[in-house]
Amino acid sequence: MKFRVKSSTVRSIAGLSFLVTLSLSPSLAHSETLPSLGNSDPYKSIRLETETQSTEQTTAQNVTSVSQLSDVKPTDWAFTALQSLVERYGCIAGYPDRTFRGKQATSRYEFAAGLNACLDKINEIISAGLADKVSQEDLATLQKLQEEFAAELATLRGRVDALDAKTAQLEAQQFSTTTKLTGEVIFSATAGSGGPNDARSNITLGNRTRLILNTSFTGKDSLRTRLEASNNLAAASNSTTAPNSNSLASLLGTNTVRIGPGASVNDNSFNLSLLDYKFPIFDNKVTLYVAPISFPDEFFTVLSPVASNGQGSISRFGRFDPLMRIGGTSSLFAFDWKVSDQFKIQAGYGASNPASPAPGGQGGLFGGSTIALVQLLFKPAENLDASVTYANTYHQFGSNGKSSLGTGLTSSEFITTNGINAIDGSTRANSIAGNLAWKITPKISFHTWGTVIFADAVNTSASTTFTSWITGLTFNDLFSEGSVGSVLFGQPINRTSVGGLANLGAVNTTPYHLELFYRYRINKNISITPGIFWVFNPEGVSTNPTATVGVIRTTFTF
Repeated sequence: MKFRVKSSTVRSIAGLSFLVTLSLSPSLAHSETLPSLGNSDPYKSIRLETETQSTEQTTAQNVTSVSQLSDVKPTDWAFTALQSLVERYGCIAGYPDRTFRGKQATSRYEFAAGLNACLDKINEIISAGLADKVSQEDLATLQKLQEEFAAELATLRGRVDALDAKTAQLEAQQFSTTTKLTGEVIFSATAGSGGPNDARSNITLGNRTRLILNTSFTGKDSLRTRLEASNNLAAASNSTTAPNSNSLASLLGTNTVRIGPGASVNDNSFNLSLLDYKFPIFDNKVTLYVAPISFPDEFFTVLSPVASNGQGSISRFGRFDPLMRIGGTSSLFAFDWKVSDQFKIQAGYGASNPASPAPGGQGGLFGGSTIALVQLLFKPAENLDASVTYANTYHQFGSNGKSSLGTGLTSSEFITTNGINAIDGSTRANSIAGNLAWKITPKISFHTWGTVIFADAVNTSASTTFTSWITGLTFNDLFSEGSVGSVLFGQPINRTSVGGLANLGAVNTTPYHLELFYRYRINKNISITPGIFWVFNPEGVSTNPTATVGVIRTTFTF
């Protein structure tokens, strides 16, 4: 067995340190910095539920014959040395695909790690009383190598000791053995003008904080508890003394100007905004979802690259189709059945205000307002996803004795008799939506959705049909890695036809939405998103001035 021991030729023995049976973590051998603990993170299944972790760089395969290494040939200059290491000393290991990769570059630290493993193996042989199996020539060569790489070996031992100390510290100070705390803080500056009221707002600052406890008991299940506090992100007033007393939607006269990050409370006090639990059954082909407090989009798949309210569209309308929002906050029971790699079925039932019985027994299974939703997801190609969704919703009459669809998008969402007021009593709606997401290239994505809502008054002969759609282009890694730019164009929810006592009121044209935003990633935890959107013909009235909204959003995640 011969080694070239001069430092100028160390890299000629490329790949040795990767393939020797290492006595320390392979991830440490591959880097001159301390390794990430991500591979041993017990919560990774919560954050990356659909991803599988490659083991190619962290798993070595022991070999007993050099012939088992598919890329090593008898004509290779180091063949004899490799054969000796494998068959005489057993201190060579291959990659999982049984390759040696001898031409791969290596560092002195990596070579030292491999050398140390071979020394340990030979010491085992000597300790077992088999010293006669180790030639004096090999021992002399190894001794020279050990002397030359003494500094690297000492450094590696120091790193292992430091890693052990840091690991012990993390274990002692960890938040919980089963729970991981994550969070998101959003700050935004918002201003707008125009709309049906032809008003102008001052620049208003808002914030929202979310703290999420992600718990896993088996590694495959997930219990989420989300606490939330905010100072009305959507607020924008013409008064400098009471910025939260008049929202941008009220000021301009249309809900189509609402910005993306919603908020359940606006007094900076924490409340419980999400509590759900999901777990797999039937060999992980079916996932069950139980949520006392949830929203449909928290479980049902949303095929939109701009759906995140902290990282995606700056407008509420631009995030995803309104069918996912029509049910509002509710208790929800659902399942996800992965029929095949190309087809999935999701279905669920939810109820809000179940303690409030509906008049005349018109409520759902648990009373109050309800939603029953079914979604079929298709993946015809690796870069193409599509879905078809149906929802049946019952909207209980409100405190004013009237009801609306609860989409939170437009003021014209009501079934009306005079174009202004909602119908007395309750409303039932049947909604259909289609979604498509196409990854044209690794950095360019196209998505579109369309929704039709057929709404009927329960106790009155009146019906209204609503439509909405959007198309968008998203550019990943635009100008810098991790940054995203997007352009969105579509039609906010609008009354398109009526029946019975209902009428279109002032609606005489089609509203349109145009949005541009750019999310600049400062680092993995901080991003800044400036953007602007326009609503043309807001509320479907041609004489209404165009609404313009500008937003600068800063998002912190941890």
